[in-house]
Amino acid sequence: MKHAAILFLLLLALPSAAQRDSLLVMFWNVENFFDWRSGNGPQGWSASRFYRKCNAVAKTVFKVADEFGGMPDAIGFAEVENLHVLRETLFSTNLRKVGYRIVHFESPDHRGIDCALLYRRATLRLLRAQPKHLYDSTGAVIATRDILLAEFEDLRTGDTLALAVNHHPSQIGGKTAGRDAAMGRLGCLLDSLAAAGVSRALAIGDFNQDRWHDGAHGTIRYNGGWEKIDGYFARGFADVRESVFNDASLTVQDKSFGGRKPLRTFSGPRYLGGVSDHLPIVLNVYF
Repeated sequence: MKHAAILFLLLLALPSAAQRDSLLVMFWNVENFFDWRSGNGPQGWSASRFYRKCNAVAKTVFKVADEFGGMPDAIGFAEVENLHVLRETLFSTNLRKVGYRIVHFESPDHRGIDCALLYRRATLRLLRAQPKHLYDSTGAVIATRDILLAEFEDLRTGDTLALAVNHHPSQIGGKTAGRDAAMGRLGCLLDSLAAAGVSRALAIGDFNQDRWHDGAHGTIRYNGGWEKIDGYFARGFADVRESVFNDASLTVQDKSFGGRKPLRTFSGPRYLGGVSDHLPIVLNVYF
């Protein structure tokens, strides 16, 4: 216990994991992270289970910090219901001691889930942030998650950079129009940033498309096989090195197919006590 307390204090003392010319960025789809008071969560979702998930998310961030040498400068989330979920995750846990601030907007998603961003005010200063709707071929807003776009000044270098947090529509039933609209919208946003002089941009998220699977590392497991639908697109950086944070505390034995799989909070109506069906990704971003 004494050694754990010392490690915790050392992590808090570090301004970030990043050197002067780099950032540490994390993204995690935290799967149906509903406010326990709203009644939108699964049956059996309660205050105690909600706060257990808050603590599990916080503990995972600290494990990332332990492995990568300091706290992430920015953390993107998908599938959070509202600002209360973010505030409780931040302020009811030890994350309150680290100095994160929240960027969040309500989206038109029919399930009521949004993208969000935490950033560390010791290293990043928020310049502006906006939700960016997705539009169908008629120009109507699609009832899905907005792209969260935020621009920052890196307080160590003075550089301006943009972070876009994405959770693109799923391809359930073979539908691709929504996902295509999301990729097109993201491309236009990145082009607009470049035209405005913001040369460094990082898009992180759940893109609901297995674009990056190399046969070994995935972020979600389906019928015994790994898929990597969580990833990033980067412009203007010298290098980006990505890791899937496959910590044992986030997985469970896959009794049907062998190996291990992410441990979910619920499987249908059955409470499992995990965090998500996705594993987080961690990015070392070099200027």
